[in-house]
Amino acid sequence: MTPLDAQKITEHVQRQRAFFTDVLAARPVPGDVRLRDTELGGIPALEVTIRQTRPRGTTLWLHGGAFVAGSPRNALAPAANVARVSGTRVLSVDYRLAPEHPHPAAVDDALAAYRAVLDEVPVGELAVAGESAGGTLTLALLVAARDAGLPLPRAAVVFSPASDLTMAGRSFRTKAEVDPVVSVEALQAAFQAYLGETDATRPLVSPLFADLAGLPPTLIQCGSHEVLLDDSTRLAARLAAADVAVALEVTAGMSHVFQARGPELPQAAEALRSAGRFVRHHLGG
Repeated sequence: MTPLDAQKITEHVQRQRAFFTDVLAARPVPGDVRLRDTELGGIPALEVTIRQTRPRGTTLWLHGGAFVAGSPRNALAPAANVARVSGTRVLSVDYRLAPEHPHPAAVDDALAAYRAVLDEVPVGELAVAGESAGGTLTLALLVAARDAGLPLPRAAVVFSPASDLTMAGRSFRTKAEVDPVVSVEALQAAFQAYLGETDATRPLVSPLFADLAGLPPTLIQCGSHEVLLDDSTRLAARLAAADVAVALEVTAGMSHVFQARGPELPQAAEALRSAGRFVRHHLGG
C-alpha cells in the first residue's frame, strides 16, 4: 500500500481518539462492575472486578484502539465482559499510545506490567488477554516474556488481533465492503503512527513473523465481517505449526470486537461464554 502522508495520519488518529473519548467514554459503567485505579511496575492500570463475585485468578488485559487511542476506562466493555464470564480479576494496562510513543513503548509497558503481576500472582492463576491492538500486544508480550526467560501465563485470549502490520492479508480487500467498524485507510494510518521508523515485519510488531514456540494455549476469536479476518486465521495456522494449543472461533456475520456488545447480542454472549470457559479451564476453575 502507498504510505499515507503526515496530515492523513493525524486526521485519522484524531478521529480514532474522538470516538473513544466522546462515544465510548459516554457509555455508563454496568452496575455490577467495580473499578479501582492502580499501577503495575510504574505503569497506570485499572482493576476491574464484578460485584458479589469472588475472583478466581487474574487476567492481565491490553485494551484496543489501534495503538493510537483508547484507555482502560473508555475501552472498558470487553475487559468487563471478560471479567464477568471468566470469574477473574482483570488488570487493564494503560500503556503509552502512538504517535507520541511509537513502538516499542506499548510492548515495554506491557512487559513491565507483566513483571509486576508475576510478583503478586502465582503464574498458575494468570491469563493474558486483549482486543484488537491489545490482542497484538498480548502476543508480543508473550514472545517478549518468553525471550526474557519469564514464566508464561496459563492461557491467552485475543479478540480480532492485528497479527501482520504489513497488511498482506487478503481480507483487507475481500472484506472491506462488509466491515462496518474498521476502514483499511484508518488502520493503515494507525499502523504507520505506531511503527514510526520500525519495520512492520519485526516479531514484536507483527506476531505472525515471530517464533511462537512455547506460547501458552491461545484462544482467537474474530468475526467473518472484518478486514482483520485473515490476521486471525493466519495467526492460528502459525501457532498450530509451532505446536501451540490454539482454538480459532470465527463467528459468521460479526464485525470487529463484537464481544464488546456483551449480553445484548446473542453471538457476543456465546463468544464470551466460550472465552470464559477457556480461561476457567486453563486456570483450573
